[in-house]
Amino acid sequence: MKRFTVAACLALVAGSTWAEPMMKAGLWEMRIEKQVMDGQDMTAAIAAAQAELQKMMANMPPERRKQMEQAMGGKGIAPIAGGGSPNASRLCISPEMAARDKPVAMPDGRCEPAKTQRSGNRIVFELNCQGLVGKGESVITGDSVSSRMDMTMSDARGKHEMHMESRMNYLGPDCKGLKPLDQIAREMQAPGRK
Repeated sequence: MKRFTVAACLALVAGSTWAEPMMKAGLWEMRIEKQVMDGQDMTAAIAAAQAELQKMMANMPPERRKQMEQAMGGKGIAPIAGGGSPNASRLCISPEMAARDKPVAMPDGRCEPAKTQRSGNRIVFELNCQGLVGKGESVITGDSVSSRMDMTMSDARGKHEMHMESRMNYLGPDCKGLKPLDQIAREMQAPGRK
């Protein structure tokens, strides 16, 4: 869950609009290029875990594999089927998310940036949310978004320092069955949802 939260945080932080949208609605591929937690580089460990998941899914009967892919797609972020690249996943950005006038920090809507500043194709932001404080920047170049983020997260085990770098590439307007992240957020916030 923590990986989903952080990945979504990076994926959506550039989803803003000022003079023109910084992101397009549709399917995006996100690759975590670097992730350091408490001074330890976790990039290789995450890639290994994702490769193991993909290997496990490849060995599943087709019906079970489809169920797993649908379940992960229902979370708004799905690993790339058929092996794909290490630390890469796909996510869906809705037209509403692409048209926002401020970045979205958390897919469940609990946290929005305290400060944002855009200059040309670069957006700088700060977060100050329950259990998460941080700052970062995203740079948009054509159909690509590069992001860096430094955060301090607090949980039951204490405080954790994290540095992340990611790159997103636009794949097209069709989300190929993935639910948009803002739809997932609304479903998570629905009354009676645990």
